[in-house]
Amino acid sequence: MRVHELTLADFRSYERLTVEFEPGPQVVVGPNAAGKTNLLEALVVLSLGRSHRARTDQDLVRWGAAVARVEAAVSREPVSSAVETLDVAVASPAAGVRLRKQVRVNGVGRRAAGLSAMLRTVVFAPESMALVTGSPSVRRDELDDLATQLHPAHARSLATYGRALAQRNSLLRLVREGAAAADQLPYWDRLLVEEGGAIVERRTAVLAELADPLASAHGEIAPREAQLALAYDTNASPGPGETPGDAIRRRLAETADKELWNGQTLVGPHRDDLRFLLGGRDLAVFGSRGQQRTAILALKLGELDLLARNDGVAPLLLLDDVFSELDPERRAHLVRRIRALPQAFVTTTALQDLDPALVSESTAWRVAAGRLDRLG
Repeated sequence: MRVHELTLADFRSYERLTVEFEPGPQVVVGPNAAGKTNLLEALVVLSLGRSHRARTDQDLVRWGAAVARVEAAVSREPVSSAVETLDVAVASPAAGVRLRKQVRVNGVGRRAAGLSAMLRTVVFAPESMALVTGSPSVRRDELDDLATQLHPAHARSLATYGRALAQRNSLLRLVREGAAAADQLPYWDRLLVEEGGAIVERRTAVLAELADPLASAHGEIAPREAQLALAYDTNASPGPGETPGDAIRRRLAETADKELWNGQTLVGPHRDDLRFLLGGRDLAVFGSRGQQRTAILALKLGELDLLARNDGVAPLLLLDDVFSELDPERRAHLVRRIRALPQAFVTTTALQDLDPALVSESTAWRVAAGRLDRLG
């Protein structure tokens, strides 16, 4: 993947920015809060149709502005040099603009799920270091982002499931308070079973696809350590002859009374989790900090390899100030991968924190006060 040109309008800290990028590594340097992360976030929005860090789309709109827009000219190098234009716009409700999120490809309206076919990304940021020991939602989001890029229908299932879950939880609370009847639940149960089952099926399928690239990447980084694997922990394990949807339906029936008492849905993929296993042992419990960081780096490189293998197009690697989190040996592995890609974006607060060979081969930029200026 390669980004030829990027335009931002009222996006986060950027009032207006248009910049052209060459092939190869792009190093963006600047102090904290200067806008480096916002730049990478804009590329994620063009890939997933949403941010990987904002709570809502409206958080992307620059303070005091009405609409934020991100636009880029991209190509699927090295497979194709044809340039496509991606455009995402979101509005701030406070501005009174009646515009929902608008997604266009080459000027034609599209669903957000269609963006990942044009621009795939792998993001490695300081918050990624919480993947092993952080909350289950962090690991679910990581897996869902990967699944969305491999299977665009996954995004639609997640959205439908999320809306159904919110409505069902609201109804459960009303039933508990005597303000609604429980016979209204089957409609939402059906959606949870259908979309929840599809989500679990895709998650487990993606984990199966990721198994070999993950193990290979980990073996490359830590050849003397045991094999790394990911295990999917579900609260609705399918029994003999059951599909994931069947298992969710059964568990909803088994927990019906408890859910009415609690006023919330207690089973489904929104409560599932992943575990990192090193030689069969849970890394969150038994792994050292170094082993955990190695596992996370291996995960990112495994994702990179899986996405590239999927259609022959290497994804865009986005590294947000992570070199300071890695020791020299792990940095060297990352640098080697960066140099092999058509393009990658690396942010840092100081150029001296990066490998000198990487800097010498990169296009360097300085970000400050909503500007991005080329160095050298």
